[in-house]
Amino acid sequence: MEFLYNISMTKFQIILMGVFGVFLIGGVIIFSAYRGNTKNAVNVVVWGTIPQISFSNIIQSTPLYQSKEYNVQYVEKSEDNFDANFIESLASGDGPDIFMLPSEKILKHRNKVFPIPYNVFTERQFKDSFIEGAEIYMAPEGVLALPVSVDPLVMYWNLSLFTEAKITQPPKYWDEFYNLANVISKKDGALNISKSAVAFGEFTNISHAKEIILNLAMQAGTPVTIWSGGKVQSVFGDSFSKPTMPAEAAVNFYTEFSNPAKPSYSWNRSLSNSTSYFLSGDLALYFGFASEIANLQLKNPNLNFDVANMPVSREGGINVSFAKFNAFAITKSSKNPNAAFGVISILAGADGAKSFSKVLRLPPPRRDLLNQKPANAYESVFYDSAIRAKGWLDPSPDETNAIFKNMIESITSGRARTGGAVNQASRELADLLLK
Repeated sequence: MEFLYNISMTKFQIILMGVFGVFLIGGVIIFSAYRGNTKNAVNVVVWGTIPQISFSNIIQSTPLYQSKEYNVQYVEKSEDNFDANFIESLASGDGPDIFMLPSEKILKHRNKVFPIPYNVFTERQFKDSFIEGAEIYMAPEGVLALPVSVDPLVMYWNLSLFTEAKITQPPKYWDEFYNLANVISKKDGALNISKSAVAFGEFTNISHAKEIILNLAMQAGTPVTIWSGGKVQSVFGDSFSKPTMPAEAAVNFYTEFSNPAKPSYSWNRSLSNSTSYFLSGDLALYFGFASEIANLQLKNPNLNFDVANMPVSREGGINVSFAKFNAFAITKSSKNPNAAFGVISILAGADGAKSFSKVLRLPPPRRDLLNQKPANAYESVFYDSAIRAKGWLDPSPDETNAIFKNMIESITSGRARTGGAVNQASRELADLLLK
C-alpha cells in the first residue's frame, strides 16, 4: 500500500487542481491517483451499523448510485458484536475495505486504519470542509476517517413543568439552575423527591452522566485529552493556569444537585433512571442526544417537551456541546485503498452528508451544509448545537465510564474531596491511555 506515499507531488498537484475545479463547489474530493477501469467497476465492501435500507437510500442520492467505477457492497452489522466480528474478519483476511468508525472508538481501532496522508487530503481541506469538533479524526499520521454525521448533546425541557412554575424560557446559563431547583423540585420533609428540576449529581441512574460531566469540563476550559508526540495524553486534571482546575469546577457544580444539605438538591440515587423520569413527566430538564428525540416521542406521545441548546457559563468559558461523531475509515487490509478513498470521499461529500442527515435525522458535520438551517424547530436546534460540537479521544468507553463513576461516587459518599477525585480520575485516564 505504498501507492499513497509514492505519488509524484507535481503530478498529484496538477491532477488535484483539476479535480477541485470540478468538485470543490459540490464538496466532493476524489482521490486523484485512482484511475480504475470504468468498464469493470471495483468492488468496495463497507461495514456499518446503520440499517441496510437506510444505507441504500443514502447511496441513491450520491454519484455512487449505478456508478460504473465503484461497486459498493454494504454489510450491516449490529453494534453489539461489530468489534468482535471486525477483528475476526481482519485476522482471517476477509475484512471490509471501509468501516464505520464512531468517535468513541477512534483509539480502539486506530491501529486498524489506513490513514489518509496529509499530502493527499490536507489539513486545510479537512478544516475547510468539516466543523472543528470533527478534527478528532485528524491524527499525527494523517486523517483517520471522513465524518458523515454528528449527534450533539442537547437539553430537552418539559414545557408543562415550566409553565406550572410560571417560567417561560429554558435556562441559557448554568447559574439559573440554582433558582430552577428551588422553584421546580418538590421534596417532602424527609427529602423524598417527587419532582426534579434536573438530574445531576449521581452517575448510575443518570443517562449520559459521563458525557454531561465532560461537557461541563470542556466548557470550563479543558479538552480532557490531547495529542502529544504521536500519542494521546490526559489533561483532565490540569489547571491551565486557572485558580481552580476546570474539571474540578465542573464536577463541583454537577455534584451540588445531589447534596441534601444544599438548596439546589434535586436528585438522588433512589430515583429511577433520568430518561424514565423525564418520560414520566416528573423531570423538568433532561440532557440527551439529538438522536433520542424519536424514541422520546414514541415512548410518550403526550409528553409536552421542547429542545434547547446546552447552557453556557455567564462568566465566559468555551461554548461547547458534547457530541458523538460517525465517520468512514479505510482498513489497512483493504485490497483497493484507492477505490476505498474514492467511495468515502463521496459519502462524506455534500451529497452524501446531506443524504445521511436526511435519513438519520442528524446534523451533517460539513460546514457548507450547516449553513442551510432546516425549518423543523427541533432540527434547527440540533444544527446550532452541531456547529459548536466537540468530542474527545476516549481510550475505552466502558473503562472510562467506570473511572467517572468512581470519581462521582467517591465525592457524593464523602470518601474524597472534589480536587482529589478529579486528580485520581486523570491519573487513571493517563494509565488507560498507556495501554
